[in-house]
Amino acid sequence: MQVSDAVLLVEDDAGNGVRRLTLNRPEALNAVTAELRERLIAALEQASADRNVRVVVLTGAGRAFCSGADLSGGAEGERIPGDVARMLRQGVQRMVSAVLDCEKPVLCALNGVAAGIGVQLALACDLVVAAEEASLVQVFAKRGLVPDGGAAWLLPRLVGVQRAKELLFLGEKVRAADAERIGLVNRVVPGPELEKVVAEWADRLATGPTRAYALTKALVNASLDGDRAASFAAEATAQEINMTTHDAQEGVRAFVERRAAKFEGR
Repeated sequence: MQVSDAVLLVEDDAGNGVRRLTLNRPEALNAVTAELRERLIAALEQASADRNVRVVVLTGAGRAFCSGADLSGGAEGERIPGDVARMLRQGVQRMVSAVLDCEKPVLCALNGVAAGIGVQLALACDLVVAAEEASLVQVFAKRGLVPDGGAAWLLPRLVGVQRAKELLFLGEKVRAADAERIGLVNRVVPGPELEKVVAEWADRLATGPTRAYALTKALVNASLDGDRAASFAAEATAQEINMTTHDAQEGVRAFVERRAAKFEGR
């Protein structure tokens, strides 16, 4: 599968189960428009349902990952109470949820700056590999705005409450090395090596137990929202489901037979 349009590139690496989604508005630093948002949501849902897709790589074209929401059009007429909340529910919250809910591992190749909703889009990914020149900045407070796209849900889970408040209140740019140090990204590599490292991680994930990844992702994402009893119950249910899959049975057989497992994503 290879689809190219004005705002989103969708490409499949030859037969290895890796689907690459590239935000493709480099002239606007990949700022999110309604069209880009809807195409990205649809692409993530399609990848989630496609058995041939084992991992999704999300990145940006040009020198930025995503500079936030595209505000070039300004406000659309007079707003009444409820308009903004509805716009967020139907807009950026759906987009971030599409990343969190994707049943395949989503690997972010953070190639440049991420600002505003672009930060949440990156942090919603399961793993983040960043180029040394990349950075993240929560710009909301500097514009007199409340953070959106799930920032107040994502950040405390990654860096703790006090650090999350620091990032959201002060809105200072966090460079890649510091982002790795405080737990916002998994790995920082020299820019020229980003694609190589991302490809290595993607290939590793693409040969892994895809259904087990999906269940594990759901468990981890929900782990901080419930009590221990609920988490343990969800874990037991996930185990019950997963043990019916081909890959779980293959993993056990491979262990007994002392050989490498060959997972098929089912």
